[in-house]
Amino acid sequence: MQTMDPSVYDFQKFSSNLTSAYLKYQEVMGIFMSICANQEADAPGSMIQELSQVMLPVMQFWSNPAIIMPMIQQFASSCALNNLSSVKSTDSNNRKFADSEWTNNPFFAFMKDTYIKQSDWLNNIAKCSNISDEKQKKKLEFYTKRFSDAISPANFAFSNPEVMREAIASNGENFVKGMENLLQDLKAAQKNGKFSIPTVDKTAFAVGENLAITPGKVVYQNELIQLIQYEAVTKEVHKTPLLLIPAWINKFYILDLQPANSYVKWLTEQGYTVFMISWVNPDKSFAHKTFEDYLMDGAVTAIKKVAEITKEQKIHCAGYCLGGTLLAIALAYLSAKKIDIVQSVTFLTTLVDFAECGDVGVFIDEPELRFIESIMAKDGILDGYYLYQTFSMLRADDMIWSFFINNYLLGKSPRAFDILYWNSDSTSLPAAMHSLYLRRMYQDNALVVPNALKFGDISIDLRNIKIPAYILSTKDDHIAPWKSAYKATSVYSGDKRFVLSGSGHVAGAINHPSKEKYCYWTNEKLGKEPEAWLEQAKEFKGSWWNDWLVWMQKHGAAKIPQRSIDKKMVVEDAPGSYVKKKLSF
Repeated sequence: MQTMDPSVYDFQKFSSNLTSAYLKYQEVMGIFMSICANQEADAPGSMIQELSQVMLPVMQFWSNPAIIMPMIQQFASSCALNNLSSVKSTDSNNRKFADSEWTNNPFFAFMKDTYIKQSDWLNNIAKCSNISDEKQKKKLEFYTKRFSDAISPANFAFSNPEVMREAIASNGENFVKGMENLLQDLKAAQKNGKFSIPTVDKTAFAVGENLAITPGKVVYQNELIQLIQYEAVTKEVHKTPLLLIPAWINKFYILDLQPANSYVKWLTEQGYTVFMISWVNPDKSFAHKTFEDYLMDGAVTAIKKVAEITKEQKIHCAGYCLGGTLLAIALAYLSAKKIDIVQSVTFLTTLVDFAECGDVGVFIDEPELRFIESIMAKDGILDGYYLYQTFSMLRADDMIWSFFINNYLLGKSPRAFDILYWNSDSTSLPAAMHSLYLRRMYQDNALVVPNALKFGDISIDLRNIKIPAYILSTKDDHIAPWKSAYKATSVYSGDKRFVLSGSGHVAGAINHPSKEKYCYWTNEKLGKEPEAWLEQAKEFKGSWWNDWLVWMQKHGAAKIPQRSIDKKMVVEDAPGSYVKKKLSF
């Protein structure tokens, strides 16, 4: 590890680089002010509007003595009575304080300890607030935590030991490179109005070249989807094909990253004939598309097409995240239509009960929804940039501040990481479709209310899903909290298996067995309470994929000779053209 011995650096070079960095900083501020000046302060989606939308409610709260003073007294009283002794620090074990200097160096140890005490004080006051509206209380807690994340000493050059070590070792060159990185990013924002901190080396990946390269063909397409059929790699294949329905936020290739961690490739190696929906990345010409269009032209059409192409009476289906939510609706729809075409269903990190949806719920109150709808009203779509920023804010330390430090303080470039590349490859959403999804499912939680949602002439009742269901959730999921995902076990009427994987929304689901990472829990007894289920669950090492494979064998073990793709149906090679349409930010 590098030391902080000042004798190892050249003072003249250090001084010169600091001067250069400062001059670039002045240029940075000039561009930033220019961007702000050229935007209407009240324009939906402007940088100023976004900042005010995020910070105004919090600033109003913390600047109101009538609210804050009683809370301070309440908090102090609770401390005196040791009622808050069980509250854990949110930052003491954080990776941003992993550097040994935070503990061994008296200056940095003081900075860290002071920050943690102040941060805990702020966050605990928010937690102990007497706000009666639970949503508003959670909103306060969320934004207070984002504020305390932002003021961490790790985010400032001269109070971050790693940054100071780099400054000494490079004679301040890191500050020059950092300002150059920031200038480049701001100049890009000046052109498209969208500032974003790069999180990945985008030159390291290309869809169809080293991502999403499992061999296959697009065998059907309409305005909303391309349907991919992957080539068989085993001499025999399962008689019943498998359709994968991914979320329409981001791209399908989270399920087909690189060969070493591709769920699709692994499935073909297990003898499955795999089909995949690739959603279009819509522009404003798709503004009229509704949730019903996504249901009928997306999920329902794909299910029928897979059966038609393979000439099978039954197929397996699996849905990931929002794709699982849509799949649940499609299955209830088909059941009401008396169409018996799906043999089993797998739900991966999927919510159907949105009553407790975690931090995402912060963005689903009426003021936030009106703000989102005001952005969508401009072009009839929600630009994927806003989705990307929203999901980044959910994990601000990991997705914002860690890259702020890496890119602008350490002066480094982000590394090549396939999942982060996929995460940054965002998609836009049609306004009508997205508005219904947010309002009727997140805000109203209508999906679990029998017949509360209607598409065409069919009312949706998830209790009509009577086929075997494998429900996979992940323990640290911040998008589809596992205890909420567990509620689906009380909704569907068929045989159910609930499995809980270690890690989070992506890594816990996309966990190739060869990696031997994480673990999973199973428990055959499905009670009403998720905590009770977990207490009695048995832990297994490795990936849940193997457990799923055993479960699938119980619901269709028959095999047939290898299927080939019908050349007459081929539109183009996988991964298709829909997935390659990218947004500019």
